[in-house]
Amino acid sequence: MEMTVTFPGGKRVNAAVGGFTIETDQPLAGGGQAQAPEPFTYFLASIATCAGIYVLGFCQARGISTDGVRLVQRTERDPATRKLTKVGIEIQVPASFPEKYLDAVRHAAEGCAVKKAIASPPEFDIATVRAPA
Repeated sequence: MEMTVTFPGGKRVNAAVGGFTIETDQPLAGGGQAQAPEPFTYFLASIATCAGIYVLGFCQARGISTDGVRLVQRTERDPATRKLTKVGIEIQVPASFPEKYLDAVRHAAEGCAVKKAIASPPEFDIATVRAPA
């Protein structure tokens, strides 16, 4: 997969991938215009939505309604370093959700590919090259 990053002005940084443009910005306090989420917010959202797609697939495969099902993600950071120290995902299900699937739906969410990529991080290779004239 290839993604192209551009700088449309101010503190905005956009990524084009697969026919989509992912727009980012910085908050007002960071010199941006707060016109889009920060890149780190997208990172966190990718974890939650990835877990969500696994929960959705689990429910759909079993004919379980997703009405009233939602995921709530909470994060913790080290106050001194601001480093992310914990990501918690709570799968909230309605009273009608089948009891026998409570543990299984949690297990399904743990299959999230984004979570797995973080658990076994890839190698990063960053290079500077001159664009063709």
